[in-house]
Amino acid sequence: MRVRRIGIAVALALAAVFIAGCSTLGYYMQSVRGHFSMLRAARPILDVVADPATNEPLKQRLQRAEHIRAFASAALGLPDNHSYRSYADLQRPFVVWNVFAAPELSLDLKQWCYPVVGCATYRGYFDREAADHMAAELRADGYEVNVSGVPAYSTLGWFADPLLNTFIGGTEGQLAGLVFHELAHQVVFVGGDTTFNESFATAVEREGVRRWLQSSGNEASRAAYADFSQRRGQFLELLLKYREALQLNYRSQQTDDVKRARKRQLLSALKDDYGLLRTSWGGFAGYDRFFAQNLNNAHLGAFAAYNEWVPAFDQLLVQSGGEFARFYDRVKELASMPKKDRSAVLQALVPPR
Repeated sequence: MRVRRIGIAVALALAAVFIAGCSTLGYYMQSVRGHFSMLRAARPILDVVADPATNEPLKQRLQRAEHIRAFASAALGLPDNHSYRSYADLQRPFVVWNVFAAPELSLDLKQWCYPVVGCATYRGYFDREAADHMAAELRADGYEVNVSGVPAYSTLGWFADPLLNTFIGGTEGQLAGLVFHELAHQVVFVGGDTTFNESFATAVEREGVRRWLQSSGNEASRAAYADFSQRRGQFLELLLKYREALQLNYRSQQTDDVKRARKRQLLSALKDDYGLLRTSWGGFAGYDRFFAQNLNNAHLGAFAAYNEWVPAFDQLLVQSGGEFARFYDRVKELASMPKKDRSAVLQALVPPR
């Protein structure tokens, strides 16, 4: 079954190359090469653990990852397949770099459409130079751009996605979260609705990690993840506040020059408020790299794609009695709706702030 699935996926990937035509031939070829290079580097976890050359910390992380993987299917109802049962060291800090782009006076991200999986609000590259080249082209066309390193991605069950060096080294909660998030994409994925897909996976990730640490974590791991979650929540709340303010600015009846001036004020105030938040954290610097950038609409638009509907999915899980099987059935019902109707249902589920 696995060989047949890979064969089908190869055929689809090659078909995508030829359907795309010359203008995007290079993009699809780098995608195919990059993905199969990753698969070639993957080795079964048991083989890596048994290898005398594998250092002890990595062995322990991989053995813990096996328990996390088993929990994902047994307790969260996530697919029980070959994904995350092998390991690949890619010798780089990220598996891909995603390019996001937005107009100067809008938070609406540019979309790219692909055969098989539909449209998405980003373009992924296995090579940083290629991502930077695309970013330069988009800037030349007047877009604001964000190039973001990504530690993991899902092939939606077409391939046996491996654990990677790009995320195996995080805290236990972060490792579990990435595995749960990517497996969630194999449960439900709607072509052309990035915000729905990522918000759903993020909701599964957060509740999954909470349950994992409650059942299998120790006091230290639970405390570490609680601190991480609190800071992440405050960071996201800060971005949401300024994203809403920017949205109001762009939709106003002011002239473009007035909107540009207001935009500069808001982005400057965002960094100032982050400085205050950082001080309240006792100097925790985990988000410094994000705020060191020249922030723009593409940065805040990408944030929305991963988080906008998370409160709605959280509420849907509560309405499902906390049972993931019922929750997934409800989410699949939403996925079958037209996007406009789906968004209306999700909006109604968002608790009042």
